Amino acid sequence: MLIRIVGTQLPGLSCRPAGIETPYSNIHVGVQRKNRPQELLDPQRGDADAVTWTVECAVDGADIRGPYIQGRPGERFLYLSWGTVDDTGTVTMFRRAKLMLADVPAEVLAAATESGVLEARLGLTDATGNPLCARVKPALIRWTAAT
Repeated sequence: MLIRIVGTQLPGLSCRPAGIETPYSNIHVGVQRKNRPQELLDPQRGDADAVTWTVECAVDGADIRGPYIQGRPGERFLYLSWGTVDDTGTVTMFRRAKLMLADVPAEVLAAATESGVLEARLGLTDATGNPLCARVKPALIRWTAAT
């Protein structure tokens, strides 16, 4: 199965979260590889109109595994990692959003297993105008079976 993540409403190329003295600039976001926090799948600019990533995974009942799937069975998730990109192209992470696969309704997962694509749609800017971070609650993300 594939998991397609579609992000909209990105925050821009700079931000200054509360408590941070120096703003972050040239921010990008990508899907973090399991056990490799510095390795991001296709980092996208923070000022893009929309971003999309597709990751491969294996589904065994209610369990989902793959190179970008984090966590233990029953607690699986994907990380969207936000970082600054320097002149050499090095990304330095400063926050992450956690997309909980356990929040995918069972009927949606079953339909996605059948169709071959599970899609997540979410806005990537939080209520204060900064990059979305922490656990993304079901009200902020829409999981569907797609083709």
